[in-house]
Amino acid sequence: MQVSTATETHEQAVELARSVVSGRLAAGAQIVGPVVSAFWHEGEFGTGEEWRLLLKTRMDRYAELERHLLEHHPWKNPELVAVPIVAGSDACLRWVDSVVGTHASE
Repeated sequence: MQVSTATETHEQAVELARSVVSGRLAAGAQIVGPVVSAFWHEGEFGTGEEWRLLLKTRMDRYAELERHLLEHHPWKNPELVAVPIVAGSDACLRWVDSVVGTHASE
């Protein structure tokens, strides 16, 4: 699956990416940005620049990844969105599985 979130700064995005990949909660992370976001927050419309993180993991690791992101994210209520990967190269999917698999850290 691919999980996305965003941060206010590049440094925050790099730190989150480093923490989830080094902890094998995600096989890899891509940081894209800055991107411009338009949103409603606490009843008000806003726009701003953010740094988007795209994380590759397995569905059975999502709950642990979500806990980690919520605990370490600089925002108290960050966007966390997960979508299944419905197709991908066998080599790429095996790589994700081998990195974040149940026994990957042993």
